[in-house]
Amino acid sequence: MNILFEVDVMPSACVLIRASAGRYKEVLNAVKSLKGVVKAFPVLGRFDIVADIEVEKYSDLASLVRRIGRIGGVAFTETLVEMEVV
Repeated sequence: MNILFEVDVMPSACVLIRASAGRYKEVLNAVKSLKGVVKAFPVLGRFDIVADIEVEKYSDLASLVRRIGRIGGVAFTETLVEMEVV
């Protein structure tokens, strides 16, 4: 199995977000306002919010994930980067 990261493809990822107790609505609204967030919605389970993101390049992806992690009320995140398997 070969794993390729296409440089001419817009990077996309899902960011799984755990909010501090009682702060998921505040975090959700802050995440939705960020450029590059295509969709964000609450979920049940280990995480509270899933954010689908698309950006121009991988460095933008890293910056956006860091911004999400610095939002007040974010306890921790996990990022799932989309890839193409050939």
